[in-house]
Amino acid sequence: MPETTSQQKFVYDFTEGNKDLKDLLGGKGANLAEMTNLGLPVPPGFTITTEACKVYLDSGSEPTALRDEVSAHLEALEKRMGKKLGQADDPLLVSVRSGAKFSMPGMMDTVLNIGLSDASVAGLAAQAGDERFAWDSYRRLIQMFGKTVLGVDGELFEEALDEAKRAKGVTTDVDLDAADLKRLVEDFKATVAKETGRDFPQEPREQMDLAIRAVFDSWNGDRAKLYRRQERIPGDLGTAVNICSMVFGNLGPDSGTGVAFTRDPASGHQGVYGDYLQNAQGEDVVAGIRNTVPLADLERIDKASYAQLMQIMETLETHYKDLCDIEFTIERGKLWMLQTRVGKRTAGAAFRIATQLVDQGLIDEAEALQRVTGAQLAQLMFPRFDEKAKTDLLGRGIAASPGAAVGKAVFDSYTAVKWSRSGEKVILIRRETNPDDLDGMIASEGILTSRGGKTSHAAVVARGMGKTCVCGAEELEVDTKRRRMTAPGGIVIEEGEVVSIDGSTGKVYRGEVPVVPSPVVEYFEGRADGAAEDADELVKAVHRVMTYADGGRRLQVRANADNAEDAARARRFGAQGIGLCRTEHMFLGERREMVERLILADHEDERDEALKALLPLQKSDFVELFEAMDGLPVTVRLLDPPLHEFLPDITDLSVRVALAEARHEPHENELRLLQAVHKLHEQNPMLGLRGVRLGLVIPGLFAMQVRAIAEAAAERRNAGGDPHAEIMIPLVGTVQELEIVREEAERVIAEVEQATGTDLGLTLGTMIELPRAALTAGQIAEAAEFFSFGTNDLTQTVWGFSRDDVEASFFTAYLEKGIFGVSPFETIDRDGVGSLVRAAAEAGRATRPDLKLGVCGEHGGDPDSVHFFHEVGLDYVSCSPFRIPVARLEAGRAAALGKGGSDSR
Repeated sequence: MPETTSQQKFVYDFTEGNKDLKDLLGGKGANLAEMTNLGLPVPPGFTITTEACKVYLDSGSEPTALRDEVSAHLEALEKRMGKKLGQADDPLLVSVRSGAKFSMPGMMDTVLNIGLSDASVAGLAAQAGDERFAWDSYRRLIQMFGKTVLGVDGELFEEALDEAKRAKGVTTDVDLDAADLKRLVEDFKATVAKETGRDFPQEPREQMDLAIRAVFDSWNGDRAKLYRRQERIPGDLGTAVNICSMVFGNLGPDSGTGVAFTRDPASGHQGVYGDYLQNAQGEDVVAGIRNTVPLADLERIDKASYAQLMQIMETLETHYKDLCDIEFTIERGKLWMLQTRVGKRTAGAAFRIATQLVDQGLIDEAEALQRVTGAQLAQLMFPRFDEKAKTDLLGRGIAASPGAAVGKAVFDSYTAVKWSRSGEKVILIRRETNPDDLDGMIASEGILTSRGGKTSHAAVVARGMGKTCVCGAEELEVDTKRRRMTAPGGIVIEEGEVVSIDGSTGKVYRGEVPVVPSPVVEYFEGRADGAAEDADELVKAVHRVMTYADGGRRLQVRANADNAEDAARARRFGAQGIGLCRTEHMFLGERREMVERLILADHEDERDEALKALLPLQKSDFVELFEAMDGLPVTVRLLDPPLHEFLPDITDLSVRVALAEARHEPHENELRLLQAVHKLHEQNPMLGLRGVRLGLVIPGLFAMQVRAIAEAAAERRNAGGDPHAEIMIPLVGTVQELEIVREEAERVIAEVEQATGTDLGLTLGTMIELPRAALTAGQIAEAAEFFSFGTNDLTQTVWGFSRDDVEASFFTAYLEKGIFGVSPFETIDRDGVGSLVRAAAEAGRATRPDLKLGVCGEHGGDPDSVHFFHEVGLDYVSCSPFRIPVARLEAGRAAALGKGGSDSR
């Protein structure tokens, strides 16, 4: 349990905080305080800190000082408002909302109208002059409190509400009158009593205390934990709790609630974006249960409030220097600000907004790099629908989150997860989504809803996850019980039928629509000029941001490429060389038999013959590679296959021998081969005869490869080329192994240089992929001119994991239990593998100050890992060609952050 002191403060008034206290007050509380400081119309209130939540989660009870602090702040709030919480004749009502450091839309709990009871509902009606409003507010409290605090199944309340509307013959809740809502309150109270064994609490302070505890508990709710894993949000931050005096948007047509963005979160374009709903409370907008009107319509509905909102939006965007997401309520013509935060946005919007803000002089280029991420750039490289393809349009909704998504229609989250785990691509279709749909949203290729707008739960969460989303497709009738969707004209889409959704246009198609490369990939391929006047708007933004990144980054970015075609593409994508050429990939197909003969050779003559046959093939491979990467370094890893990859399958061979014996057919060669395979058979080939061990056991193998590299380099140089070859010895565990191979390699290189009359300038180094190599890096550096960290194998050997075996067997359970925040094969394990990388880099450079350091595992293209490699001082990262732009961007972001940029993501 965290220690607390008498001096520790657990509650802050909105007037006491600011936007920089997100760790303590959560994002919502910090921003409410900031808006209060700016003089904006914020309902008075106070925030319970994340530290209080941590104490509660660790100990199971609130800090002893918390109740008295809350009482003191509540008393001050009551004095300011001139009424007491739940006062019978004029009740003060408050909302209790969660608010973590990082935005988690809809994942944690909120309760509105705390303080209402049987004793005060009439007083609220009298003060408001509206009996319907009072009973509507009371039914909302019981519904939210019952579900959130008391754990009642929310469907029970929804069913009762639907039944009330059916009985009245209406379709929306605003059509229910005071008498209808009063009956509904009694139904809701009866449901609470039946489901919980207790009556709905009537004492206002008890309501508030229970709601506070429920918000604390919601931090560790299933949906919150799932969202944090998806978004890589730490699980130990806790949530703040915001107690805010209520303002009401459900007081009639001159009241309402809305969500606004200072720019379009889907495209980044400047303008008026958002949703407004008359005679409603805020949850109605984000839940998508009633379709909203565009924010621009507010100018017609309430011109004064609209003008004030536009001014506030400009103030907030200028103050935060970013796209702001705003929640507001209008109570009988009075505008109130309920929340602001730096808004979630699509990948395309992020790049456009970053460059717009630079042009407006609000941020500099270093800050612009912190407004985008490599993950967003990767999203922009996904294909899009072919506009020229023949399509079967079903309908159109709101383009809420761009992308092209194709999959089988499913109508609930359970099915989405189940089918996805079976390898199916699915589109989750709902009337509207709620936080309980999160696992299905994660499992889906895209989300389609028939209700809600750009600020609905589905839209906000989808944008945050980079999922394609179309919302508010009203013409599509979604029937989740019968698992079907009906389009205009009576076209029915049953569950399992393929649909395609375009989050950039809002169009929904029947069947699979073909895709074409994205314009961003066309740009990286060199088929589009990002600096051209008529360039695609998004491509221009990407080009500018990449220019910022390349101009500031220290880390070079190379490619993992094994042939000239991959090398050429990598170069187009901005690779500054090849960090890993895996020569074992050159021996697949027809050449495999040649390696098999080499490995199984009984006599020196047989081995020499096999090597002689392989030499010209290897040389031609390297000539093509050096030509493709002319002038840039090419790191060639000598043969490093698990031995079994080049040997006949022992079971198949045994069957062949047995059948030949049974048929009395000649089988001497098969028998000899079987005996040799038995001799070389390994129980764990990944930790067996491979890498440098293979080169030492099979005389002449590495010498042949070194000769092929040297002769290819000499041929290119004599042809006027500029090859820069680096020879990498794999799987070294001790300096003695490296010294033996190095001595042989230097002899071969000298022979080639003498024979060709060229100075090749070849360098020799090693791949650090074993813990012992990392721990003895100082010794190994005596014989190595460069290190390349093979983090794939280093992760396997540090953890004792065979990647191919464990990812499918228990990684999901480890992620769910919180043992992993993310797979160590996806992002570098800083504490374990990372510590070895850091130690080896330091020890290596202590021995050889000019030691070149790189990484060639796939971590080299992972955004978080790139930042780590920048921090530990590596010279380059190497990754697959398609990930090169991401690595370039993240290397630039890492450099900008090191120079004082703020990581606002």
